[in-house]
Amino acid sequence: MALGFTVEDLVPAGRGAGALRMGLARVHADEWLWPGADLAARAAVFDAHPEAIAVLPGAEPAAAEAAQLVAGRPTLPEAARAVWEDLCVMQADADGAYRLTAGALGFPTDWSLAEKLGLPMLAIHAPIHGYAEQLAAGVDHFLAQLTPGPIFARANWFVVANDHPRYMPQDDPAQRFAHVTPENAGDTLFIRCERQTLRRLPQSQAILFTIGIAVQPLGTLSMGAIARIAANVSGLASAPNPGEFERRAAPHYAAPLATWAARRQTMENAA
Repeated sequence: MALGFTVEDLVPAGRGAGALRMGLARVHADEWLWPGADLAARAAVFDAHPEAIAVLPGAEPAAAEAAQLVAGRPTLPEAARAVWEDLCVMQADADGAYRLTAGALGFPTDWSLAEKLGLPMLAIHAPIHGYAEQLAAGVDHFLAQLTPGPIFARANWFVVANDHPRYMPQDDPAQRFAHVTPENAGDTLFIRCERQTLRRLPQSQAILFTIGIAVQPLGTLSMGAIARIAANVSGLASAPNPGEFERRAAPHYAAPLATWAARRQTMENAA
């Protein structure tokens, strides 16, 4: 199954307002990594944020294997500058729990490598409401059963306040989205998609998790994508995990987004 590389491609594959799901699709090796990587942007972000690359003691062989596989480079820092995706290496501990042991995180969506490095999957995903109850066991089972060779991919999307590849807002969400109105939501809201893949490394038996991002203004998307986004944002408020509505800062943009989307639909219907 193909999973594209644009926001338009990835929005339908991302999670909705229902119960959490992995939503995995198997992809071919020639569709694994992002085509046409902006290597200048990658170099610039790692020059500015050297702390965005880290390898725990003992994880060096797995990190080197990942670097060789994705980019034919000997080290993770070199590989991180050669591909668009961020690279996360996960290894099983003595109890079989997978922990993040190495990473190159240039373009994160509101998290830092330092706060997650060394943690198991459950702790890494603790901020996601419903993860422990609905998804943790399934994720652990999938990771344990994953074999070398197959590549699996999934998508995630977020409504954000700018198109910066590195999205690490520090301000209050109310302030961040204060400029968004029903009249300008199409120009002031952006859809940020993550294209994530999982692959077992054959030598170290570590798992490589890649994250590539695409960002586009809401108003440039098709009406189908806009309607899907608006419905799912509104649905988060009464979803099985209503805490996600708050975590994604949706109270500060959901209403203007819904009004703008409805007006856009009316205009298209009249055209």
